[in-house]
Amino acid sequence: MQEQLEFNPSYSMLTVSLDPGEAIKVEPGGMVAQAGVEMETKSSGGFLKGLKKMAFGGESFFLNTFTAGPQGGWISLAPAMPGDIAWFDIQPNQPLFIQGGSFLASTMNVETDTKFQGMKGLFSGESLFFIHATCPTGAGRVYYNSYGAIKPMQIQQGQTITIDTGHVVAFTNGLQYNIGRVGGLKSLAFGGEGLVMHFSGEGTVWIQTRNVPSLADGLIPFLPKPR
Repeated sequence: MQEQLEFNPSYSMLTVSLDPGEAIKVEPGGMVAQAGVEMETKSSGGFLKGLKKMAFGGESFFLNTFTAGPQGGWISLAPAMPGDIAWFDIQPNQPLFIQGGSFLASTMNVETDTKFQGMKGLFSGESLFFIHATCPTGAGRVYYNSYGAIKPMQIQQGQTITIDTGHVVAFTNGLQYNIGRVGGLKSLAFGGEGLVMHFSGEGTVWIQTRNVPSLADGLIPFLPKPR
């Protein structure tokens, strides 16, 4: 499987070249163009897992599988929001946590499920559930997207990095986080900054340079008002 990333970081499109018989799982609506491949639609990880991801993780109940024909093929993918695309190689002991709505595609041996954040998810500004991408056997690759550009941030033992909740895209298994705020209650109410996630441990967290809640706040004043 070979990848070519174009037009990043603002309007990224990923083209994946597949060898004969090779396949990739893609979030519905992610395909831009394709040649030499056949598509099959299945529930995402079985009925119960697919239902959980649709209800709690912000993902689709179904995934599309694109399989290359005898001559090989290719497929171009793009997310719904203008932004970037990145990928992560998952090992059996190294899963990846992805915010709801950011899963784009994966190799066939990657499994996705929902991971409950606990009650702190009620206050994080994120979904109560993250997408938990694992690869029980061998290595696999998962592709994810952002709103805006993606930046990886390395966190070392003894270090804490504070990130606005709306800017977290994904993070590795060695990290833990707590929900907090920047400043006091006055800053929370009037300072333009909401709740944040304090990451610690050892691993990588990927952030996005824009966030959807801020976009929504900017658009609301221009929406038609009920009469």
